[in-house]
Amino acid sequence: MLRHEFQPGRLVGGSCLTAAGALYLGDVRGLWEVPWFTAIPLAVGGLVLAGVTTALTRAIRGKGGAEDEKV
Repeated sequence: MLRHEFQPGRLVGGSCLTAAGALYLGDVRGLWEVPWFTAIPLAVGGLVLAGVTTALTRAIRGKGGAEDEKV
């Protein structure tokens, strides 16, 4: 299996969406009460954080990232 480049933006975005899913899973099971509009700020905030993380990662690594190494 080929190794792939670590992408922290995807990790942040996926974690926020997973947290939203876990909140609503707890609501469905009756463990706690979650308002219906909670998913919107979690999803949008997670996507914004993922974008900022991706931009910061690209700025630190340089424009091309790992793609420059492929020759």
